[in-house]
Amino acid sequence: MGEVSSGAADQGKADGKESLIPGVKHVIAISSGKGGVGKTTVATNLSVALSQTGAKVGLMDADVYGPNVPMMMGVPQPPEKEGEKIKPAEAHGVKVMSMGFFVPEETAVVWRGPMVHTAIQQFFRDVVWGELDYLLIDLPPGTGDAQLTLTQLVPLTGAVTVTTPQEVALHDVRKGVMMFKKVNVPLLGLIENMSYFVCGHCGERTEIFSFAGGERAAEKMGIPFFGRIPIDPAIRAGGDTGTPIVVGDPTSPQTKAFQDVASALIDRVCELKGDDQSDSLNKMLKKIKEPMGLS
Repeated sequence: MGEVSSGAADQGKADGKESLIPGVKHVIAISSGKGGVGKTTVATNLSVALSQTGAKVGLMDADVYGPNVPMMMGVPQPPEKEGEKIKPAEAHGVKVMSMGFFVPEETAVVWRGPMVHTAIQQFFRDVVWGELDYLLIDLPPGTGDAQLTLTQLVPLTGAVTVTTPQEVALHDVRKGVMMFKKVNVPLLGLIENMSYFVCGHCGERTEIFSFAGGERAAEKMGIPFFGRIPIDPAIRAGGDTGTPIVVGDPTSPQTKAFQDVASALIDRVCELKGDDQSDSLNKMLKKIKEPMGLS
């Protein structure tokens, strides 16, 4: 067999990626440099906020070691078989797939890299995602096997990084950003989670983890800053009960924060892809906000 030119090989690799999820327009990685920054909370609320614009949305839980998405989305029914493939579960208008559906809650997943690669590959190859505008991938923290596997398997529209404002979190964010740059994945933007706390009794605002660190880091790294999400007991409760706050309290300032981030993400994706959906989707989002008094 003759040698394959690098151009042909690259084209074959791209074609292989496309064939795994042919009906998905935009694949977006939700990442964090370290654990404990609320990445999955952001991913779940963001996926529902996108769905509320009228977009078709899926959420894949690629954190095989700590799969929390089923609990935080309150999935009523596990996935079902559809022929030889798997039909995703669905909750709050979002299609959901996670290793948490297949591993008993008390069982630890102790896998080496190749097994993680295989599991994530199956979540693409063997799951009937159908037609989606956005497929969000909730990655484990850090820069390990899952991140590299994702970049090898599917064409990513880009990555969104979640951080908290303090310097120790931002230090790890920079490492994650450099990883995505090395594998030529566009950085869509940065979200600052647990940004501030508003006292429910006196209304005083406190920046528990410092102030504006995420915005400064985004500016320094040359990536868009999507916005701030407050730290709030209602957001935590929504994750614990399986009702994200954008569903459980749709008129709250916390919900508006997630919806503003969703709007910024839509704009950024359409800017990079030359997609004309941005204006229409944001008009839908505005219609959702106005009756709630969130415009």
